[in-house]
Amino acid sequence: MPIEVSIIGGSGYTGGELIRVLLRHPEVKIKRVTSSQYAGMYLHMVHPNMRKVTELKFSSREEVEPCDVLFTCVPHGTAMKDMEGYMKLGKKVVDLSADFRLHDPKDYPTWYEHEHTRPDLLSKFVYGIPELHREQIKSTNYVAGAGCLATASILGLYPLAKAGIIEPDRIIIDAKVGSSAAGHEPSLSSHHPERSHVVRLYAGTGHRHTGEIEQELNFGIKPTVAFTAHAIEQVRGISATSHVFIKEELHKTLQEKDIWKTYRKEYENEPFMRLVKDKKGVFRYPEPKILLGTNYCDVGFEVDPHTRRLVVVSAIDNLMKGAAGAAVQCMNLMNGFPETTGLDAIGFHPI
Repeated sequence: MPIEVSIIGGSGYTGGELIRVLLRHPEVKIKRVTSSQYAGMYLHMVHPNMRKVTELKFSSREEVEPCDVLFTCVPHGTAMKDMEGYMKLGKKVVDLSADFRLHDPKDYPTWYEHEHTRPDLLSKFVYGIPELHREQIKSTNYVAGAGCLATASILGLYPLAKAGIIEPDRIIIDAKVGSSAAGHEPSLSSHHPERSHVVRLYAGTGHRHTGEIEQELNFGIKPTVAFTAHAIEQVRGISATSHVFIKEELHKTLQEKDIWKTYRKEYENEPFMRLVKDKKGVFRYPEPKILLGTNYCDVGFEVDPHTRRLVVVSAIDNLMKGAAGAAVQCMNLMNGFPETTGLDAIGFHPI
């Protein structure tokens, strides 16, 4: 018998992706999708790809009944205020806001410029990257979905940091992200004449996902991450280029094959991780374009022969592996379903 799920805040891009994936999930029945703005309207009035796919309508928040899994796609800063109520509605909760990603409440003023109003709930949430926390996710009722830029960056660097290959205080990440990561609310920066053809630096320093990256790459020594983000013209996709440095004592002995072995040790059996490093062809390194609509993360690397620098490239679809896809992957683990259920989409080529 399918489990019943509801989505709080289903009119945004992440909510739309959740609906798209869950409608084809064989173990799920969508019970309610809420929207304060569009309550009573058909989903396809907001998500036009749902035409003739579902006759579901948006509900108000008050109409949501208890369910097996509740996905919360609400603005940052509001989930923490309402989470106690959400926990009463959902036996299991997957929160896609930023409100429960950081373990230490002291980090919220640093990265989000406000105090955390429910620090007592932080320890209940598991950080929602299955490749890092699979066993904890299986046994929890509460998952905090990871940030999209953080997901791409962490998955690219996690094996190297865990193996102690790179210097923890010299991590430089330059990420480029499509416009959908900014959400569906329009602004001057998303206005077509202003956004078209751009490669725009919008966060040279201080990006809030930095806190997540430093948290998850901490293996006894908290790393120092210098993170920069650019907005680019494409709608979906993230390409994160990380510049890290091989520890001096390993530089002369560590070979490229050893780096391959490090990645394979962590990711060889991961269903959504792919190592991409070819000597020929157009797609020699990860590119987000071919990942659109999929839950894959592609990772590649290049060793700089002149320095101790190791360049790592990781790519994802920010709305899938960076949000809705990872949330469904976590839901599968929490409910004992095969991890890949409902997430077997293959990317398009050409597109």
